[in-house]
Amino acid sequence: MSMLPGAQERLLVPESMLMLTDSSIGPAIAAEPASVLLDRDHSILAFNERVLDWAQRPDVPLAERLRYLCIVSSNLDEFFEVRAAPHLIAFGAGDQKGNYSVESFEKLSAAVHDLVGRQYTLYNNALMPAFGAEGIQIISHGDRNPAQRKWVHDYFEREVRPLLIPVGLDPAHPFPSVANKSLNFIVRLGGVDAFGRDNPIAIVKLPRVVPRIVRLPAKVSGGKTLFVALSSIVRAHLQSMFPGREVGEFSQFRVTRHSDLAVDEEDVKNLRTALRQGLEHRHYGQAVRLEVSASCAESLSSFLLAQFNLPPQALYRVHGPVNLARLTQMVDLLSEPKLFFPPYQPSYPVTLSTGQSFFERLQRGDVLIHQPFESFDGVLAFLREAVQDPQVLAIKQTIYRTGTHSELMELLREAVRRGKEVTAVVELKARFDEEANINWAEMLESIGAQVLYGVVGLKTHAKMLLVTRREGKRLVRYGHLSTGNYNPKTARLYTDISHLTADPLLTADMEAVFVHLASQVKLPKLNRMWVAPFDLHRNLVAQIDALGAAAANGVSTRIVAKMNALTDEQLIAALIRAGHKGVRIDLIVRGACTLAAKVPGHTDNIRVRSVIGRFLEHSRVFYFRSGEDESLYLSSADWMNRNMMRRVEVAWPVTDPILRQRLIDECLVAYLHDGRDAWELEADGSYERVLRDTHADNEGPSPTIEAHGAQTALMGRYASRGLRRMASRD
Repeated sequence: MSMLPGAQERLLVPESMLMLTDSSIGPAIAAEPASVLLDRDHSILAFNERVLDWAQRPDVPLAERLRYLCIVSSNLDEFFEVRAAPHLIAFGAGDQKGNYSVESFEKLSAAVHDLVGRQYTLYNNALMPAFGAEGIQIISHGDRNPAQRKWVHDYFEREVRPLLIPVGLDPAHPFPSVANKSLNFIVRLGGVDAFGRDNPIAIVKLPRVVPRIVRLPAKVSGGKTLFVALSSIVRAHLQSMFPGREVGEFSQFRVTRHSDLAVDEEDVKNLRTALRQGLEHRHYGQAVRLEVSASCAESLSSFLLAQFNLPPQALYRVHGPVNLARLTQMVDLLSEPKLFFPPYQPSYPVTLSTGQSFFERLQRGDVLIHQPFESFDGVLAFLREAVQDPQVLAIKQTIYRTGTHSELMELLREAVRRGKEVTAVVELKARFDEEANINWAEMLESIGAQVLYGVVGLKTHAKMLLVTRREGKRLVRYGHLSTGNYNPKTARLYTDISHLTADPLLTADMEAVFVHLASQVKLPKLNRMWVAPFDLHRNLVAQIDALGAAAANGVSTRIVAKMNALTDEQLIAALIRAGHKGVRIDLIVRGACTLAAKVPGHTDNIRVRSVIGRFLEHSRVFYFRSGEDESLYLSSADWMNRNMMRRVEVAWPVTDPILRQRLIDECLVAYLHDGRDAWELEADGSYERVLRDTHADNEGPSPTIEAHGAQTALMGRYASRGLRRMASRD
């Protein structure tokens, strides 16, 4: 992909770009932080509205637009699974429970209903007609011709019917257990059953193992690309499932349940066993949302609400599939290139050479890998060399999310086989990855690796890999630190920074953290690293306050911080104090942000922007400047209370001035210049899309510079570097 006009020059903005001052800064104003706090749940919904915007954009390829629509649905599923229960409990109790109340539930419900309504309007009125114009259609029973109906019938008889057991409800057949997010039908039956009884309601649970979207073969598609939904296949055959009964009203339905595992770690002897038992019950937690077809009869929806003990506000009538997220299966079955983003092939890390020893390279200096613009293969190659090198004696690694199929985990297995000391700190409570992590932990333990589960009461969210190697008479450490997970799949989709180092001070800090996680001894004073829950929060607040004090004395100061979420009230209060004293603050926050920016008299000096792009913004980069002194930290932690107080997180400085400037250019300046994919947070909590370059110079927007997207420019930059590297080899 070529670089956007002018983008490279603006990506290579000199360091002074971040050292601009604003002579209009007024005197410090006393403010109460609570007066500028936004609601976290509504901020999460606002993030999903920004994602939905990508599904609405005509410049985005059609299949990618559908994928963004699915992402919103998947995000909403997790929102309900994790965030909805306290609101629902407060509503049911009819009183205030902390931050939750009847009013909070009703406001949140109204906001979600509006968002879901816009999703289905877009699906029905824009996306499906656009697919139809391309000869691509999800074809309903009424639109299927005889040949297509025969094929669907044969498919149903062969693949679906053997897995179905319709349940007619009566005292001996109570309402069945319906799993979280499973697809089901409720049916009203006429007549009487085989025993002459009138039991009018039946439930049909659809198996998870059957695809939700099926592509019709070319022989019955008439030259088009046709799909059928599993719900449509079953609907067409409901009558055949109840011979001798009349099928009357019916509807798809889907229930979402609270799914955040809660385990009292102080009260269990084996956390792994307790979590595995908890996983067995996750699919049957408290119901928090009910989705039905828009045509569902009132009597059926009321019956379902009563079964799940839900109020009417928790009912969502949808004009289409009750689970839009499953339409990713349709995206995966499409192959026409014009429907997708142009393919992007990450370059091999530009500061590495294939075939060169990582250990020799790191002795000359640190290496940064900017994923996914550069390939995660560099990290795998580092571990692969460590596994194969007979001089490597020990490998220690934290594991938060790796996926069910992981080359990295297979490399750790091979390291054990080769006789190396392998220590894995496996976070069993990584939300929705618990089962995969338990399986990996059991595998590593079974072959002799030392497997740890972190610290009771805390999640180990730090991303660290430490290699100890014998070099002559010395033992030398080499480390990898990252803002993201050791997951090759998400490494192609998320923006993250990998930092490879042989810095003896930083690797000594990593060793100390691993020893702390294993032995739970007191963490010693570290050289460079900040660690939560001990000093990361305190040091961030102190750093912000120090800049505030410097600004009050007339020193030019600057904070630019990039993260996924900002909700910690103490950090927000520190930012507000610093802003009052004259510190110029730019925050690049992808998701939830509860600090209201640009509130007159309160947060005048604070700007917040969110960038939504082709890749999920995930890197955490914190820049601080006082006069000519600057520091930049990378981190695994967002600025949330849970990250600061209930997780083991790390932040570490990038001390090499060239690498630091690269991060400033690529992770901060590029995003402050983004005039295409960025959104600015307004004082009322709403977001306005930025459609031009608003940081082009100190005087304001520059009409002569074409707006660009930071991610597009970075793809162009690294694609061109990869081409230059290949040309130099030739």
